[in-house]
Amino acid sequence: MLWRLTLVGVATLPCLAAEESTFKVTMPATLIDMTMPATLGLPAAERARHFTVFSASKGLAQYNHGAVLFAFKGKLYCQWQTSRQDEDSSDTHVIYSSSVNGLTWQTPATLAAQRDNAIVTSGGWWSDGETLVAFVNVWPENNNPKAGYTQYSLSKDGVSWSEFKPVTDDQGNPLSGIIEQDLKATPGGRVLTAFHRQPGLIATPYFTEHPLAIAGWQAAKFTNLPFTGPISRELEPSWYHTPNGELVMTFRDQGSSYKILAALSSDNGNTWTTPHISDIPDSRAKQSAGNLPDGSAFIVNNPTGTKTRMPLIISLSNNGRVFNKAFILRGEDTLPPMKYAGKYKRIGYSYPKSYIWNNALWVSYAVNKEDIAVTQLPLPLENTE
Repeated sequence: MLWRLTLVGVATLPCLAAEESTFKVTMPATLIDMTMPATLGLPAAERARHFTVFSASKGLAQYNHGAVLFAFKGKLYCQWQTSRQDEDSSDTHVIYSSSVNGLTWQTPATLAAQRDNAIVTSGGWWSDGETLVAFVNVWPENNNPKAGYTQYSLSKDGVSWSEFKPVTDDQGNPLSGIIEQDLKATPGGRVLTAFHRQPGLIATPYFTEHPLAIAGWQAAKFTNLPFTGPISRELEPSWYHTPNGELVMTFRDQGSSYKILAALSSDNGNTWTTPHISDIPDSRAKQSAGNLPDGSAFIVNNPTGTKTRMPLIISLSNNGRVFNKAFILRGEDTLPPMKYAGKYKRIGYSYPKSYIWNNALWVSYAVNKEDIAVTQLPLPLENTE
């Protein structure tokens, strides 16, 4: 048995090396026209509609960001972080709203209240169908380098919530890291996302078999690109799968290539290739990836090649490797003026996250980092040839 294990271990190395050398996420250079910043030379997605989840409130909630969606028992839920004026201010906490149709939304309620000596930001959702799990990220003010940890709360009805507890790893220990909001089930059935591990913020793919995704998290085998400082070059990932079940994780590149980074797993997320710089432009910001019901892969981001977070674009691929179609989800023509000043405020459509619900792709995002909105794109997509 020892001989067999050793043989398998050696045999897998050439396969992984071959994947490293051949895997590449590409986009035709002619698809996006950087000389046309308002539209990037792209057509608008037909039938896309936009709805406001929450409008910034003067003196109370002028900063709103990090919106993420999830469906539970017939309702669509959205959580996000909010503060009176500034990003990362000491009063930052998490609120949420729900909707029966995605068009009109309830008055927000507090999900994670303001805390002493820490800020709290949105962490995403999960469910086994009976219990809704809300994740939040806690950032202690005295951590140096900047870092944090993840907690969860449970609800049977989306109204009453349990006390927050720490998310744990496969050894039962609290997981010292910031969860990324894109929890999804792989074709193999496990839950996959990434945590930004301490010390600092080191992005690492993680997976669990736990039905509520609150425990049992295991770190995948993953090698970060070289980078100086307490954070990894790879940040804020999302992921999709290819038609043959391979997993592709997409990252923000803090190294300022203004391109999406991508890594591949051929074993249900256990091991990953070293990330490479893809051909897909980005704005060095959070992005969202996934799969439509027909199996095609999508990426939602601001592919401007600068820090500009407008327009908001969806790019499509039939095979998960070549993204050869792209459409405007929301552009400059519907952008309202910024209403309030604040630290790190920026015009545009920031930090999209996506979710398939009720025969539509729903994308949540912040507008000028002050309003929370969703775009509904009915499925199947039309006129995408």
